[in-house]
Amino acid sequence: MTYSPKSDFLQIMSERGYIADCTDYENLDKALLAGPVTAYIGYDATAASLHVGHLLNIMMLRWFQKTGNRPITLMGGGTTKVGDPSFRSDERPLLDQQAIQSNIDGMQAVFSRYLDYKDGAALMLNNAEWLDHLNYLEFLRDIGRHFSVNRMLSFESVKSRLDREQSLSFLEFNYMILQAYDFLELHRRYGCQLQMGGSDQWGNIVNGIDLTRRVDDATIWGLTSPLMTTSDGRKMGKSQGGAIWLNGAMLSPYDFWQFWRNMADADVGRFLRLYTELPLDECARLGALQGSEINEAKILLANEVTTLLHGAEAAASAEATAREVFEQGGAGGDLEVAILAADALTQGISLVQMLVQTGITSSGKEAKRLLAEGGLRLNNEVVRDPQTPVNAELIGEGLKVSVGKKKHRIVKIG
Repeated sequence: MTYSPKSDFLQIMSERGYIADCTDYENLDKALLAGPVTAYIGYDATAASLHVGHLLNIMMLRWFQKTGNRPITLMGGGTTKVGDPSFRSDERPLLDQQAIQSNIDGMQAVFSRYLDYKDGAALMLNNAEWLDHLNYLEFLRDIGRHFSVNRMLSFESVKSRLDREQSLSFLEFNYMILQAYDFLELHRRYGCQLQMGGSDQWGNIVNGIDLTRRVDDATIWGLTSPLMTTSDGRKMGKSQGGAIWLNGAMLSPYDFWQFWRNMADADVGRFLRLYTELPLDECARLGALQGSEINEAKILLANEVTTLLHGAEAAASAEATAREVFEQGGAGGDLEVAILAADALTQGISLVQMLVQTGITSSGKEAKRLLAEGGLRLNNEVVRDPQTPVNAELIGEGLKVSVGKKKHRIVKIG
């Protein structure tokens, strides 16, 4: 990319490494200079929480707003009923309306940590508002006629699936048309000129740009970010224990903090640029540290990212807990920390429920068997009653839970 951007937003995107591709970089830059510009990213409600894999795009929206523009977070209440087939090997499970709304509720809380929605500075919308009420025949006549099946089949996101001789349902095939229509509607209703997303959304974004040009003779743009992987090739948002959720009820702030603290040395500088707001020269300095010094950079990375999502208090608590665990773990054995959500205590839970919720056991059945065999100790005392109530008094500053001789965890309230 030889053009040097002049707008604050594209300068930040370029310097910090957010950009994979753009449909018209120079003219988008001019529009941003004349600004403000409205842009959106869409999120289908396929799970109760977003995960770390979504965080790159959320940071793009945050920078977009910080540089004086208006971001839109578009909830896919309509498109979730179809399911995005991009780079998938099979059809997504279909969710009912209740499940979709529940997932949207879980996702909305995350965005409020990164964006300011007061007085319309940012907008949170749901595409069910227009997609649920489409007249099918009118939609086919007015919108469908602008799409070439041959061109749609040529997009890599679809072509890769067909090349593997995996079926693509007609329902899924309509997804790219609906997403393109989202861009048209947002341009008409809110003057939205830019769609952003991961590079896997390139085909869907280009379709929306082309549709808006054909129907309304308007110029709009698309900007994609690279699909993030760690230095060892793993997809961001995944770990051996499963997805790294952004919702604190699904992944404790401590476990979220630990995910960043345990990053490989080679990823520290890059992730500081992408997932924090630290100055670039500081990111470079920290990323260049070697040996034991890089660990302090990882702690700073974990604190900065956790503060943005969960707040400074949660980040400080996680760091303090981690240091305590490290010190106690020096005596030997496998000592970890499990965080129990404070909300669970207000509802009242049993010992079995606590063991499952903190991940000490994988199921209630396993927990009951462990108790019956006398294999569980709380603060070094054997406990056998599965109905033992768990409360703040029992946990105190930290409840030591021992399974056998070598597996130990400290349960804390988070």
